[in-house]
Amino acid sequence: MGNFEKKTAEYLLQIKAIKLQPSNPFTWASGWKSPIYCDNRKTLSFPEVRSYIRDSFAALTHDLYPQAELIAGVATGAIAHGVLVADLLGLPFIYVRSGAKEHGLGNQIEGYYEKGQKVVVIEDLISTGGSSLSAVNALREAGCDVLGMVAIFTYEFQNAADAFAGKKCKLDTLSNYSTLVETAVTTGYIGQAEVETLKKWRVDPSSWGTLN
Repeated sequence: MGNFEKKTAEYLLQIKAIKLQPSNPFTWASGWKSPIYCDNRKTLSFPEVRSYIRDSFAALTHDLYPQAELIAGVATGAIAHGVLVADLLGLPFIYVRSGAKEHGLGNQIEGYYEKGQKVVVIEDLISTGGSSLSAVNALREAGCDVLGMVAIFTYEFQNAADAFAGKKCKLDTLSNYSTLVETAVTTGYIGQAEVETLKKWRVDPSSWGTLN
C-alpha cells in the first residue's frame, strides 16, 4: 500500500491537483486559512493519472472487499472515479447526492440498488469527513451494507479519524498528507524550512490562519 501513497502523491503534485503555498495561504470555503489546496477533479484531465487512480482503486477494492456487490460514488467529485472503478470491476454503480433532490422523485441516491447489497464507497477527498459520512449514512438508511470507503487523499485530521471511527466506517486512501509533505520535500517542491509550517497547520487547521 506504500507504493500507492508515494506514487499518488507524486502525481497529485505533478499535475498541480495539490498546491502547497505555506508563505501565501489559500482560503477555503469554510473560511480556514490553509497552506495547501487540493482539487482532485484535475486528475480526470490527465489520462495517465486517471488510469492509475482507477487501477489503484480497483486493486484496493478487490483486495479489501472481494465481497463487494456495488460501487457508490460521492457526488460530485467522486462520480467519475466511481464509474471507472465499477466498470473495471464489472460491478453496478450508483451515486449519492449531498441531499435529496427537491423535485422529481426526490432521490438522494441515484441508480438501481437493492437493500442488503454490499457497497464500497468511492470518495475523492477527505477533510473533516462530514460530507463523506453523510453519504455513508444515506446508504445505510436506504438498507445498503456499507463495507467501507476508499478515497484518493486525506488530510489526516484527527477529527475525521474520530468521526469515521464513531460511525464504524473503515477508510482507506491512496495517499495522505504525511506522505505528500515527505514527497514534496524529496522532489524539491518545497524546502525543509516549510515543513514545520505544514505540520503545524494539520494539527490545528481551524485556528492556524489566526495565528499566522
